[in-house]
Amino acid sequence: MSKLIYPDMKKDERKSVWVPPVRIVHYTGDVKDAERLCGKLETQAYLHFNPEFCTIPAGGSVIFDFGKELHGAFSLTSVSMKAVHVRITLGESVSETLQTPTTDHAVHQTTVLLPMLGQFSFGDSAFRFAHLEVLEGEPELHLLCAAVRAIYRDWDYAGSFHSSDERLNKIWQTSAYTVHLNCQEYIYDGVKRDRLVWMGDLYPEVRTMLAVFNEYDLIERSMDFLRTRKQPDQFMNGTPSYSCWWILCLYTLYLHRNNRQWLEEQKGELDHLLRQLCSYVDESGREDLPAWRFLDWSTEAMPEIKHAGLQGLLAWTLKTGSLLADELGMNRTADLCRNTEKQVRRITPDCYGNKVAAAMQTLGLGVDHTAIFKQNPDKGISTFYGYFVLLARAETGDLNGALDLIRTYWGGMLDAGATTFWEDFETDWLNGSFGIDSMPVAGKKDIHADFGKYCYKGLRHSLCHGWAGGPVAFLSEKVLGITPVEPGFRKVQIKPQLGGLDYISGTVPTPYGLITIEADKKGQKICLPDGITSA
Repeated sequence: MSKLIYPDMKKDERKSVWVPPVRIVHYTGDVKDAERLCGKLETQAYLHFNPEFCTIPAGGSVIFDFGKELHGAFSLTSVSMKAVHVRITLGESVSETLQTPTTDHAVHQTTVLLPMLGQFSFGDSAFRFAHLEVLEGEPELHLLCAAVRAIYRDWDYAGSFHSSDERLNKIWQTSAYTVHLNCQEYIYDGVKRDRLVWMGDLYPEVRTMLAVFNEYDLIERSMDFLRTRKQPDQFMNGTPSYSCWWILCLYTLYLHRNNRQWLEEQKGELDHLLRQLCSYVDESGREDLPAWRFLDWSTEAMPEIKHAGLQGLLAWTLKTGSLLADELGMNRTADLCRNTEKQVRRITPDCYGNKVAAAMQTLGLGVDHTAIFKQNPDKGISTFYGYFVLLARAETGDLNGALDLIRTYWGGMLDAGATTFWEDFETDWLNGSFGIDSMPVAGKKDIHADFGKYCYKGLRHSLCHGWAGGPVAFLSEKVLGITPVEPGFRKVQIKPQLGGLDYISGTVPTPYGLITIEADKKGQKICLPDGITSA
């Protein structure tokens, strides 16, 4: 036997590395030499000579900051000669480590007995901060190392974006990292919570992944996971809109990667879903999709707004479905989709000034809702549907306004200390609040614990949610202006737009290699790999 093999074993495709803390946020009690643990990785305990440990007495505590949100386990190496009871609390914010975090989908707080001269690891989740407390009445803890065993996919960032605006550059990088961190065994909605595969969340995640990485097997695997776990009469994740996003993802992935064999494997499910969706359009063209009629959490209690948005989403889906059906030789289904799409386009329900519904109508029905988007532009959007608002604004010729929205809305999270983008956000939360990387400030609100609604109230609110990664895809598609016209980028359209920037440059991965572009007010330089032609 040349290698160790366990029965029915499965290799973990992810990589793990040790990451040390970058700073001590706070400590209580007579803690000594906590700073020695920063930037230090010495995970193996040993006897007789341990000159550089941190001492934490009974009742003492230390809060560690690892610099950015990570996924993995918090690990402690003790060189104490006695076992010590400690409490560990992991948090996406400092304030979360000072409270009782949610236990939904992953456990973030525990009380354990650290071994003498040994190591202990806790957690399988996402966090940036860790709070270590030695319980009262315990021996003092001699701590040699505090680190995170970070688990991630070791992918190259093939795509890139750079411009004269450093705020946009940082938002692009943070968006890409947000989605990357959610790429674990499958593509999660949030790497702390829910750690589940949700098809609607996947759409902006997939668009981001295709703009950054050359890897797409995980996209296929995640979409297959949903397809193979639904009953024939069900929709993806139990909602018709998420089946729409499955269809839209199917086309997007095929257009970018030309994965024809995998597309053929989806033919039966695609045909069934398209016919099922068409059956929920009445003679007037009004969509009548069944429950759960989900669009976005911000519209969950607004039935008329949901109808207005679903009308647009369904039109977009049927148009895309007809293209897929044509490609796969499903001629009758293609005709059914085109005819039903014409019916749906007869009706434009009032969206009552709602930006989520307006975006769907612009993208699906071609309605210009510029006036709605410009009214308090950073209000009434979400980190999920914010991406579609950006697309809609660009579609109606307001690229500059879209870039300003990125700076204000996604940039607002950076101003609050974010290193990944959140499940939801409102710019008003910034008023009178302390950031996620700060200890509580008297008289100010806790931006993590004091806000949120629906399923993400308070500390349940995920601060690393993949659907918030839309700025990456938007900047690559609409500013670099790189869009595939034929499957696998055989033919590409490139129309860079400065949008008020002095210069832009970047790359987009394709099956043929990288497309590179540089542009400024004087001109542009484009480099296409062999095998790609310009439309």
